[in-house]
Amino acid sequence: MVKLDDRDLQILQVLAREGRISKAELAQRVNLTATPCWERLKRLEQAGVVRGYAADIALAKIAPHVTVFVTAELESHRAERFQIFEQAVQRYPEIVGCWALGGGWDYLLQIVTRDIDSYQRLVDDLLERKIGLARYVTYVVTKPVKSGAPPPLEALLAED
Repeated sequence: MVKLDDRDLQILQVLAREGRISKAELAQRVNLTATPCWERLKRLEQAGVVRGYAADIALAKIAPHVTVFVTAELESHRAERFQIFEQAVQRYPEIVGCWALGGGWDYLLQIVTRDIDSYQRLVDDLLERKIGLARYVTYVVTKPVKSGAPPPLEALLAED
C-alpha cells in the first residue's frame, strides 16, 4: 500500500473528476506551487496509483450501442480453467469490464456492442471457443443511472 497524505488525496480527487486538468490548475486547486505538485503527481504515477487518463465518451452521441452485463459460471473451478477464461476475455474489445466474483457466479462481464445481434454473436463465439463457459445470464441496460463516478477516497481511507 502506498502511503498518502492529505495533499496526495486532494490531487487524486481532482484528477478522478478532471483528468485533463492542466498541471498549473491542479497545483492551484490543491494549494501547491507547480514544482512540488508535479513531483507528487510523478510519484503517484510511478507508484501505480494513477494508472492513466481517459475521456468519458458519450457513446449515444456517436454510435448506436447496447450495454449488457453478463453473469457467467464456468464448467470447472480448476485454476487453469479460470486462466483460460480470463485470457479469452482479453481478446474481445467489446468486453469492457470483467470481474471475478465470490458467491454463486464466477464472473461479471460488461459488454458494449452495436446491438443485441452483435452481442449474441459474441456470446456464440465464446461458447464455440470452448473456454469453459457453462452458463450465463444476460442483463440488458435500459438506462444508465450512475456510472464512472470517482471512487470515494476519503471514505475508503478513513480510520474508524
